Amino acid sequence: MATFTASSPARRRSRRGSKGPNSDLSRTLTDCTRRGDAAAAMAAFDSAVSHPVAASAPRLTAHQYNQLLHLLAAADRSSFPSPAAAARRVFSHMLEAAASPSEATITSLARVTASDASNPAAADEAFELVATMKEKHGVAPRLRSYSPVLAAFRRAGEAGKAYAVEAHMEASAVSPEEPEIAALLDVSAKAGDADKVYEYMHKLRRTVHCVSEDTAELLEGWFRSGEAAMAGKAEWDASPVNDAIVANGGGCHRLGWLGNGPWMVQRVRVGEDGDGQCGGCGCRLASVDIDMEETQRFADSVAGLALERETKINFSQFQERLEAHKEYEAIVDGANIALYQQNFAEGGFSLAQLDAVVTELRDRYNGRWPLVILHNKRIGKLMENSSNRHLIETWRANGALYTSPSGSNDDWYWLYAAIRLNCLLVTNDEMRDHIFELLGSSFFPKWKQRHQVKYTFSKGKAVLTMPPPYSSEIQESEMGSWHVPMEEKSGDERVRIWLCIDRTGPGKQSHEAPATNRVAQDASRTEASNGTEHRRAEDNAGSITGKRKDRN
Repeated sequence: MATFTASSPARRRSRRGSKGPNSDLSRTLTDCTRRGDAAAAMAAFDSAVSHPVAASAPRLTAHQYNQLLHLLAAADRSSFPSPAAAARRVFSHMLEAAASPSEATITSLARVTASDASNPAAADEAFELVATMKEKHGVAPRLRSYSPVLAAFRRAGEAGKAYAVEAHMEASAVSPEEPEIAALLDVSAKAGDADKVYEYMHKLRRTVHCVSEDTAELLEGWFRSGEAAMAGKAEWDASPVNDAIVANGGGCHRLGWLGNGPWMVQRVRVGEDGDGQCGGCGCRLASVDIDMEETQRFADSVAGLALERETKINFSQFQERLEAHKEYEAIVDGANIALYQQNFAEGGFSLAQLDAVVTELRDRYNGRWPLVILHNKRIGKLMENSSNRHLIETWRANGALYTSPSGSNDDWYWLYAAIRLNCLLVTNDEMRDHIFELLGSSFFPKWKQRHQVKYTFSKGKAVLTMPPPYSSEIQESEMGSWHVPMEEKSGDERVRIWLCIDRTGPGKQSHEAPATNRVAQDASRTEASNGTEHRRAEDNAGSITGKRKDRN
């Protein structure tokens, strides 16, 4: 036992302290990576693999090959003028050694290959590496795999090949981000392809809320070009444009360039008074919602989950009720409001708070009743008090109360109702509980921003915080103008800079219309409109954001 105890640590120390050509190379590569010294790393690699006795040559790990390729991809051309040739040698040696390339391996090789200015076919070779990595090596490309290839085709002005890269990205389920869309926008603009620029403007709109300075300058260049001035039509039917804006949730129509003649591009501020009015063209921006198709999918998703977890007949009856009564402007999370700040000795379930919210909503909507969702277990106790009973009976008589059945979860009911009826939801619930996690919807945050109304109380009166009157995202108006928000690190919307992009030619003059990006008033009660209807909304209720009238 003593012999074993004494010798075992010695053997372990010997293994840890062993020296050899691979350990020397490993230390050298680590040091070169730290210093960014590609030349020294390649010298060490060449020395190691050219050992005269093959059996004594070090066996490189996949990590070491990746270290070399990463260094070469980032190499300074002034100190190491031909990294692409060196990268090909490293990769060739890797394949001969039967080391398995990873996505990082191919991406680094594609990056260094694409940047080889001495090779006219460099970008094509880089794309071939990325496009075949799954077939040849069993690894899927990522966004970073495509970026250097797109950048290379952008530099070369190869629009068709850049579009082929994007098509391959789509087939690989890889979504471009701002740098990639900017590359596609730029190569399209240089090719004078107005239709492609329009397509990528909308991809940019769907992908980012606010653009970088580089992207802003790119857009300014396009809109000031002769090709941009010629793109568009002088005459169009306003009705389908407005219908498209409604269907898209406001903020865009996606029907192509409208108007003709040169564009005026300004850097302006929007909504310094919080009203969303552009400081350049005077357009009032929209509060952008998810589109109708997304809204329907969202409602179906919530209903499907609710039907799995609730008593099916109860929730189905609730759905039927909503189909028969679609007139509500707001859904009220009753328990959330009645229990607000009631964690004190005399606190309880405050029906007075709930009534204050209902009263405020009725004042805002010309006497229209909201729909209050309350759990059945609350009602019995509340009805014991005569004043409470009178209030509850009044709500019931006016169709303003739905009591969810015993054993149910209120959340499914008020959430589904607000989505299905496309109206406001009054609650301070942050909607982060497990049932909301089940939704897994990418557009849930956007929907909440557009529909959730939060509240407080002041001297017994409900104070409602309505959704923002406009959205800080790229918007396209029914008159063809564009508004593009730029990044603002402070988060203060009042100081955010926007690109205001508007026609200055005769096309604008021939289509006199309110200079606004709005959902048509006959299809929405949104503050995004101006003119007579907007002034009436301001007179009646101040800042009101409502639903689209998209019901059958």
